Amino acid sequence: MTQLSFFFKLLKESFRDLIPIVLVILFFQLAIIQSVPDNWISTAIGLVIVGVGLAIFLQGLEIGIFPVGEGLARDFAKHSSMYWVLFFGFLIGFGTTIAEPALAVIADKAASISSGRIDATVLRMVVAGSVGFAIFLGVFRIIKGHPIHYYIIVGYILVVSVTFFAPKEIIGLAYDLGGVTTSTVTVPLVAALGIGLASTIKGRNPVIDGFGLIAFASLTPMIFVQIYGIAVYNLVDAKDVASIVINTSVSSPTDITLSSIILGITSVVKDVFPILAIIMFFQYGVLKKHISNIKTVFLGFALVILGLYAFILGLELGLFSLGETMAYQLTKSDSVFIIYAFAFAIGFSTTMAEPALMAIAKKAKDISDGKINDFALRLFVASGVAIGISLGAFRIVDGGQIHHYIIVGYVIVIILTFVAPKYIIPIAYDSGGVTTSTVTVPLVAALGIGLATNIEGRSPLIDGFGLIAFASLFPMITVMLYGILTEKLGIKSDTEIEAANILKDALIDAENMDLATVNIDGSNRRHSLPMDFSAVVILVPKDKKIDAIQAATKAGAPGVTVLRADGIGLGKIDNFYRLSFEANDSLLLFLLPQSLVNPVIKSIIHSLHITTTGKGIAFAFPLTHMKGISLSRHDIFVNRKDHKNVDSEELIKEEEKKVESKMNETQVVHDKSLI
Repeated sequence: MTQLSFFFKLLKESFRDLIPIVLVILFFQLAIIQSVPDNWISTAIGLVIVGVGLAIFLQGLEIGIFPVGEGLARDFAKHSSMYWVLFFGFLIGFGTTIAEPALAVIADKAASISSGRIDATVLRMVVAGSVGFAIFLGVFRIIKGHPIHYYIIVGYILVVSVTFFAPKEIIGLAYDLGGVTTSTVTVPLVAALGIGLASTIKGRNPVIDGFGLIAFASLTPMIFVQIYGIAVYNLVDAKDVASIVINTSVSSPTDITLSSIILGITSVVKDVFPILAIIMFFQYGVLKKHISNIKTVFLGFALVILGLYAFILGLELGLFSLGETMAYQLTKSDSVFIIYAFAFAIGFSTTMAEPALMAIAKKAKDISDGKINDFALRLFVASGVAIGISLGAFRIVDGGQIHHYIIVGYVIVIILTFVAPKYIIPIAYDSGGVTTSTVTVPLVAALGIGLATNIEGRSPLIDGFGLIAFASLFPMITVMLYGILTEKLGIKSDTEIEAANILKDALIDAENMDLATVNIDGSNRRHSLPMDFSAVVILVPKDKKIDAIQAATKAGAPGVTVLRADGIGLGKIDNFYRLSFEANDSLLLFLLPQSLVNPVIKSIIHSLHITTTGKGIAFAFPLTHMKGISLSRHDIFVNRKDHKNVDSEELIKEEEKKVESKMNETQVVHDKSLI
């Protein structure tokens, strides 16, 4: 029942995300082109199938791919050899990329552009090897804890440096390959691997260290493909080959038949199978560990396959052909501004419906404790794609060199890297790799080729490519701007909001006997809180007093009252009138929040061996009407009885600072009431 409710929630969100695409199509089709498309019924049906497929796909990720990826990462982190996890990363990158259908199409086009110099199969091997190396390098960075921007900046320098030596025929293609090599299924698994490793390895932060693998996979193909192009253009002679015709003729809507459904599902299974095979090999062959809830995991993979097929079928069922028709018709328009507006609108709307982006955004929200809003993140990413495609269309119209625009974009990214908050930087880098996938690429490619075909002096084989590179670059800029804006507006995480509410609720009348009134850090700042307290009494020999206090302090006791005492045991009580009463013992009184009682008593009895060979007595009893005790900010935040458990000590320290800031804003004057 829970899974069904979750599915309906995803279904509602999926249709909400398709609304921008519908509005864009309706506006440009009716207001600009001023015609009703012949296949509008199939387009409407296709959009419904897209929405359902997207919900099924996302649910499959949640119960299948994400748990397996994070579980593998945890097991690898505990494994004695880090070489296996590095090898796993390489195989995931290589195995999934070599089977990528979009890569096969682009490799064939590259062979045509090079007049036979570039071999399509070799190019696919180069790209797949570069992606495998990227995941290998990204996993190594997480293990070592190196800042991601060091790698990315060096990568940008290499990309730009190689560009000045690369033949112009493959520059645009090399840049585009950086955006199409991360498939819809690969992205969530790679993200789960990175986040799982960063969550398991001590000293790593899942937000700062967990993201970034996708950014590496988008960057390295640009370098390796250009190096490969330099080699073949200098070493291989041109041949007379039959050119692959690339034109802007539009495709026809897909007809649904039993054979087409079987063929489509088989194609998706073929894309997913390498991932599943690699996972099974490492899970059972290397780690020698069974997958928990294996039936649920396989159900998740089945849902991913089914949802992805339905998603692609819905797109092909009229939406792709309609989008290509619109792109082709608008490129023949007399006004270039209409073209730019369409480029912006189609970039924004298709990115909002991108399944890989949804998966990453949800994961970013979860591990950032809600500080990153998934919908807001997608809005900024979609805006970046829209700006990038518009600027890319302007480049084709203007006839400028692609690397001039890319270099300026990289410079802006590097500058923002040193300004934006640390937690947003890896997510921004990854955003460039997840935006150009199933939905965006076909429509963007149609627009670019259509423009280059219809503008005099432009070559569709050289100028028609590059829009995907722009769509990958600008989201990095807009997402870092989102992080800067979040900090400027003081947007808090869920834990920060709860911590602030704790103090807000604390400003209650101190004479309320149902509340405990405490001093913060021994100052005159007082707050009333619904906290339970107990008195812990420790009776020990006088020479053990210091040891007992040190043990209690180590366990978190904020203070102690020390009294002199003389103990009379069982053997002396009958003759107590003959004894001289001298204080040979110490009575230690601790007034503690309930959560500290067990830790303090355990620490003392273990330190003084009270329960074995040592001397002393320890007991506790509950207190009511607590007024005037001093507690630290840490106690206020952590020991509140109705506050959730916090595992990260680093997060606790961060929240203490927030608490202190809030208290400084509300200086409390204690009279008869607390304001």
